[in-house]
Amino acid sequence: MSHKLAFIGFGVVGQGLAEILLEKKKELKQKEGFEATVVAISDLMKGSIYHPNGLDIDLVLKTLKETGNVENYPKVPGLVTGWDSFKTIKETNADTIIEVSYTDVKTGQPAIDHCKAAFESGKNVVMTNKGPVALAYKELSELAKKHGVYWGFEGTVMSGTPSLRMPVEALAGNEINEIRGIFNGTTNYILTKMEKEGISYEEALKEAQQLGYAEADPTSDVEGYDARYKVVILANYIMGVPLKVEDVPCKGITDITLKEIKEAKDEGKRWKLLAKIKKENNRIVASVAPEKVDLVDPLASIDGAVNAITYECDLLGPVTLSGAGAGKKETGFSLLIDLIHINRKQKLITV
Repeated sequence: MSHKLAFIGFGVVGQGLAEILLEKKKELKQKEGFEATVVAISDLMKGSIYHPNGLDIDLVLKTLKETGNVENYPKVPGLVTGWDSFKTIKETNADTIIEVSYTDVKTGQPAIDHCKAAFESGKNVVMTNKGPVALAYKELSELAKKHGVYWGFEGTVMSGTPSLRMPVEALAGNEINEIRGIFNGTTNYILTKMEKEGISYEEALKEAQQLGYAEADPTSDVEGYDARYKVVILANYIMGVPLKVEDVPCKGITDITLKEIKEAKDEGKRWKLLAKIKKENNRIVASVAPEKVDLVDPLASIDGAVNAITYECDLLGPVTLSGAGAGKKETGFSLLIDLIHINRKQKLITV
C-alpha cells in the first residue's frame, strides 16, 4: 500500500525530498517495499493543492519552477486548491505530514501547532524544524504516543547524518555519558578558512555568505544559537534529560582573532565551536563555546562546512560520526530516513 504524504511547506528541503522520491522511486520499492504518494502540498508563499488520489510530483516541480505557484498545477477532476496548513493536515487523507514550514525557532511556531494538529488527527509527522523538538519535546512526544503515531526529526541536528538514530539503535546498551560535537557548518567553515588561509573573520564570513553557507544575517550561526538548540534536542532525546534552551550557556566565534588562531596552532591545537553535554553527579552540564582542541582529538580534523559528533560510551568508548550538516538533498534525505523507519515498523506490525 502506498504511503500518502502531505507537505506543509515546500521550500528547499521539501523539494529536496520530492526530488529524492522521484529519483529513488524504483529502488525504494525494490529494496524497502516503500511507495510514496504525495497527496497534498500547502505552502504559505507557493500555494496549496490536494488530490486524494495523488499528485504527479514531477509535474508539481515543473509547475513550481515555471510559475512560482503550485496552484497553477493542471486542473483535474478532484483537485482542491487554497487550503491552509491546518485544513491540509486535518482533512487530507495523508498518512504522514512532512513538516518543513518556515518556523520561528524562538517560539517553535507554527510547527508546534502543526504537530499537535497532525497527532490529534492520527497522522505521523517527520520534520527538520528544530524549534518544536527543542522547546516542546516532552509534550509532543507524549501526544504522539497517546495517539499511536510516529514523530521523526532526524534532520534537526546533523541533517541526513544519523546523529539521533545511530546512538539509539547502533549504540543501544551503552550509557552515553558525554556528547561533544561540531553542529554548525558555517562556523566551522569560517574557523577553517581563518586557520588555513590566514584571512580575517570578516573575510571568511563574507566568503561563507557568498557560498550560501551563511545567511545574510548570520547571528544564529556565529553566536552559537543554532548549536544550542541542537544540544537541547540531544539532551532530551538521547540522554533523556529535560534540558531547556535557557539552561545552556552560549558563546559564539565573533571575538576570535587571527592571533588566537595562530597561538592555538603553535600549541598543536585548533579552534572549534564545540557543543557539549555531560552527565555530572546525576545532573547534566551543557554549553556551546569556542574551544582549543588537541590535534589528536577526532573533532580537530573536521574541516569546512562538515559537522561531527562524538559519543562517549561506557562499553564502546568514544565513537565519532561526521557528515553533512546541511544541504538540499542531504536534509531531504533525513526526512526519507524517517519515512523508511515508519515503513519498516508498519511491515513488522503486519507480519
